[in-house]
Amino acid sequence: MGHELVDEFLSFAHGRARPATVRAYAHDLKVFFSIVRKDPVEVRPADVLEFVRVQQRPRAGAENVVRISDGGAGLSAATIKRRLAAVSSLYGYLVVRGAVGANPVPRGLPTRKSRHRGGPGVPLVRGVRRLPRILEPAEVEALMGALRRERDRAIVQAMLLGGLRRCEVLGLRLEDLRLGEWRVFIAEGKGGHERLVPVSETFFATVARYLDRERPPDATTGRLFVALQGPTRGRPLSVDGLDEMLTNARARAGLVHGTCHELRHTCLTRLREAGMPIEALQAQAGHRSIASTRIYLHLGADWLAGEYRRAAEAIEAQATIGAAR
Repeated sequence: MGHELVDEFLSFAHGRARPATVRAYAHDLKVFFSIVRKDPVEVRPADVLEFVRVQQRPRAGAENVVRISDGGAGLSAATIKRRLAAVSSLYGYLVVRGAVGANPVPRGLPTRKSRHRGGPGVPLVRGVRRLPRILEPAEVEALMGALRRERDRAIVQAMLLGGLRRCEVLGLRLEDLRLGEWRVFIAEGKGGHERLVPVSETFFATVARYLDRERPPDATTGRLFVALQGPTRGRPLSVDGLDEMLTNARARAGLVHGTCHELRHTCLTRLREAGMPIEALQAQAGHRSIASTRIYLHLGADWLAGEYRRAAEAIEAQATIGAAR
């Protein structure tokens, strides 16, 4: 970053966070200080508020374009909140180090209630929590039919049948397959957390065909999924390679959506609809907080409607009995 204090913070974070997190910190801090052109020790809350205003401003050439989700024209609330979190983390470190006296990132805008009772007040950026899109059965069938390799089918099944994240699929090693138990060991989950999760036998059967027919015998990596052609043949499959494969398959299937994240959401939604307890779903998904899992209580429209109908019928029956008396 070119500033001693910021570089020191990134070095500190490198020993405590995942590499992707440190890269995100570096990018977001670079954006912040390119707008707030001050030495880190001179930044004040007013500078942070001005940064938020600039981020929310419509982009050049797209002044008349707004998002349907929240009516905003600038960067999304999630992006701005992530950047503020990076800035807040930097100053949290600098406060402990003694380089600054206080964190300039406000916890929130004060309200009458927060002034009297304490608390964070109104968030600087109010986020919009959207329900994730999922694939319908016909869309899943079309996507699976458009996949040309057993490797690609196994990758998609890991997400659709196991609820694995993209990074978790790419991080799978041969030794992580627990054959006979129908489980996989996730060594590189989000935040570096490990877990052991069950996956359908269908996935393991597809993996067996991939290993038998497609995986190069001279591959030197222990990663399960590797590139099958080109100069990187036999090396671990990259994020770009996976995304390209899935994009091409969606195009062949005539689908306008179906990202890796949506495949994972589809799995977790169907598991919840089938009656999996929310605590079990949390373990399957690898969520540290059950608050992240509760979103799946709202996704299954048929499940929710069925639960409502059963409850409403009980209420109506009690009301009928009361009226008869």
